Amino acid sequence: MANPNYDFIIVGAGSAGAALANRLSASGRHRILLLEAGAASHPYSWMPASFGLLINHPGANWLYSSAPEEGTANRNIPVPRGKLLGGSSAINGLVFVRGQQLDYDTWSQLGNRGWSFESLLPLFKRMEHFETGADELRAEGGPLRVSEVPDQNPLYDAWFAAGEELGIARNHDYNGQTQEGIVKTQTTISNGRRMSTAHCYLKPAMRRESLRIESNALVHRLNIEGTRCTGVRYTTGGGVVDATANLEVILCAGGVASPQVLELSGIGQPERLREHGIEVKHALPAVGENLRDHINARIQWQITQSGISYNERMRGWRRYWQGARFLATRSGFMSLPSAPVLGFLKTRPELETPDVQLHLVPYCIKDPKRRLLRDEPGMTMAVYQLRPESLGSIHIQSPEPGANPEIRFNFLDDPIDQRTMVDGFKLVRTLANTKALDSLRGAELDPGDAVSSDDEILSWIRAHSETAYHPIGTCRMGPEGPKTVVSDELKVHGLDGLRIADASIFPTMPSGNTNAPAILVGEKAADLILAAH
Repeated sequence: MANPNYDFIIVGAGSAGAALANRLSASGRHRILLLEAGAASHPYSWMPASFGLLINHPGANWLYSSAPEEGTANRNIPVPRGKLLGGSSAINGLVFVRGQQLDYDTWSQLGNRGWSFESLLPLFKRMEHFETGADELRAEGGPLRVSEVPDQNPLYDAWFAAGEELGIARNHDYNGQTQEGIVKTQTTISNGRRMSTAHCYLKPAMRRESLRIESNALVHRLNIEGTRCTGVRYTTGGGVVDATANLEVILCAGGVASPQVLELSGIGQPERLREHGIEVKHALPAVGENLRDHINARIQWQITQSGISYNERMRGWRRYWQGARFLATRSGFMSLPSAPVLGFLKTRPELETPDVQLHLVPYCIKDPKRRLLRDEPGMTMAVYQLRPESLGSIHIQSPEPGANPEIRFNFLDDPIDQRTMVDGFKLVRTLANTKALDSLRGAELDPGDAVSSDDEILSWIRAHSETAYHPIGTCRMGPEGPKTVVSDELKVHGLDGLRIADASIFPTMPSGNTNAPAILVGEKAADLILAAH
C-alpha cells in the first residue's frame, strides 16, 4: 500500500480525538487522518442502556483488566474502555460532570499556563448545548447536547428530602457556581439518544473532504526520526500502512492506550523498553506512571414499597414493556444514565469543597461485571473519593500492539484515600437511615450490618469495590521534569511533531466523571494546534 501523506494524524477517535478532528477539519485548510482501532459503531450504542449492555461485549469494549494486588484482595478488576468511534463516550454511563473550579486552578498552579478554570470556561461553554438554558457559566449552541434526567420516582424525592434532613441542599446546577449538594444528573442524552462524540462531533465532520476516518486501524507505533515524530505505522484490512504527518501527530488513545502506544514506539523508561526488545527512541521516565482512578463502593438496600425499584419493574414480562416504552417514548429504564441522581458531599465540615461523589440508583445489581439485576427490589448508593491520592501505573507486557498492557491501580495505598472512603461509606449509611427514607428502605443487602467498624468497612471496600472507569494521568502534563510527559501546550517533552490530547494528560483527578474534561482537552488541543499552524 502506498504511504499516504497528511498534515495531521490523530491516533484515537474517542472523547478527545473526535472533538479534535472536528475542530481541525472545520476550515478545510488541512488534510487530517483520524485512526480508530475499534469498529465504526455498534447497533446498541445509541441507546443510553448500552452502558450496561456493552459492559462485557468484546465488539465494543477493550475489556481490559487490572493486575491482582494485595490492596484490593488480589482481584482482577475489570477496566472497560470504548472500542468504537467515540471511544468510551460510546459506551459510558452518560454522566456529565465538569468538575470543580478548584481542579483546574490546581492544574494551573502546578505550572500549566492556560489551564485555570477561567481560561477553560469558554471551551466548556463552546462544547455544550445545555438544554436547561444558558447563563454566565453555561451555554447553548455547542455540539454536545446535555440534558437533566427527566425520569420521576418517589425514591428520588426521598433522597432529596434525606439530604435536606442532613442539611444538604438540592443543587439545580452542579456544573455551575458550586458543585455541592444532592442533584438530578446532567447527562449526554438528548431525546433518549446517547450523545457520544461520534454522534456530536464526527457525524457532522464526516462529509468534509479534509478529514479521512479509518476504523479497525490498529496503530503499531509512532515513527520517530531523531527527535521528531514523522508519522505512524498501523494495520488495517489492507495491510501495513506507514502514514506521514507533515505537521503533527496527536495521540488521543486514552489513559490506558496512550502510554502503551508511546512505549511500543520506544518512548518511555529505557530499562522497561529493553526488557521487551524495543529500541529506545526517547527516554521519558513518567510514561505510564501517575495513574489514578476512582474506586467505587456500591452499598445496596431492599426497597419495601412496590412499583418503585426497577428490579421489580424490569422483572419478567415487565422488561418487554420497558423496551416498548423506550421505543415509543424514549423514557423508562432504558433511557437512564448509570445514575439518575448524584450527590457531591463533604465527609468533614472543615473541607472547602466536596470530597466524595454519590451515585444514587433505583435498582440493585448482583453482578457488576455483567450489570445483571437482583431479583428483589432494591436501591444502590455508590460512593467514591473525588480526588484520590494513590498512584498506579500502566505499562506494556509485550511488544505486540494487540496485547493488553499491565494495569496496576494501587488503590487505597494512601491513608487519605482510606480515610475518605471509610468516611464516605459511613456518610452513605447516614443518608440511607434518615427518616425521609424510613417508608421505603428495607434491610441492607450488601455489605449488611455485620460490617460496621472502620477496619471492617475498609476491608470490605478492598474486597468488593470496582473502578468507576476513570483512568487518567499516565502521560501527565506539567513543566519538563521526571514526573511529566507533556507541556502545557500538550507537546511531548523532548520531541517535535508529537502532542498528546486525552485524559492521560490530567495532572490530577477532576472532581467527578471524566468524560466532559476529556472532551475539553480535545477542544483545548484544537486551539493550541491551530494557533501554531
